[in-house]
Amino acid sequence: MNVSISPTIVGVRFSKVGKIYHFDASRLDNVRVGDVIVVETSRGWQLGTVAVKVENPTQPQEGGWKQIDRLATPRDLLQRQSWQVKEEDAAIHCRNRARELRLQGIKIISAEYSYDGSRLSLFFSSDSEDKVELKSLRSDMQKAFAPSQVELRQIGPRDVAKYLGGMGACGLECRCCSQFITEFSSISIRMAKEQGISLTPAEITGMCGRLRCCLIYEYENYVEARKTLPKKNKRVITPDGEGKVVDVQPLLEMIVVEFPESGRRTYRKEDIKPAEEYEAFVKKAEASGTAGECKDCPQKEA
Repeated sequence: MNVSISPTIVGVRFSKVGKIYHFDASRLDNVRVGDVIVVETSRGWQLGTVAVKVENPTQPQEGGWKQIDRLATPRDLLQRQSWQVKEEDAAIHCRNRARELRLQGIKIISAEYSYDGSRLSLFFSSDSEDKVELKSLRSDMQKAFAPSQVELRQIGPRDVAKYLGGMGACGLECRCCSQFITEFSSISIRMAKEQGISLTPAEITGMCGRLRCCLIYEYENYVEARKTLPKKNKRVITPDGEGKVVDVQPLLEMIVVEFPESGRRTYRKEDIKPAEEYEAFVKKAEASGTAGECKDCPQKEA
């Protein structure tokens, strides 16, 4: 009887706060979280750190998982360090050459060597939405840093902010993207509206110039909470009579109701009923002849 053995799948990070990629570690004995491994990626051979062991992994739609080649040796780690010290000089050289070529709107952010120096990636951002012609710059960089294979990779404003780090727009000493955000979510202005946040640009824009990533943190909680609460301008029946909803506090499950004569008052959601529901309740009671016996009437007797 053949017994199928499940592969050992681990999650690997290639940067301190980076996305986790899954690889097959079946070739390794007793792989542990924190081990540094050597694996071939789309950007050549890289050193990565095992971040997590994956239980019950889902088979990829196309092909299988890539195999981890081996555990990194002390020689590999020293080799990576020797190339890392050259990255800043490579970035500076590229910036100077881009300036000489008068490439407008191009900012060279950083450089990154593969651990063995076989590949050099130069990361840049652009202020222009049009595709930038960088053939001359790439050709010059290839000549300057041969035999390493040079590639230019464009990154977005959020990735730039993540790389640069620094204080967040909220005053946090280190930006969220530099601390724990491994993948950027799609953020919309609707998220700010749903949470009642001021739409002033300074209030909702991060240091990257895009909508703040934190707008998504509590968004789902607000959406779920609002499902059980009446919307603004709806008429409701309260213990103090009928009024209009002028504000909603979703996380507190409180509603602010305005009365024509007495002003505004705050109620818990269980203390109010939609006016339409109350009117339908009364009509049903009147039709059945039990209007005077209503025990569950949402409005207190005067």
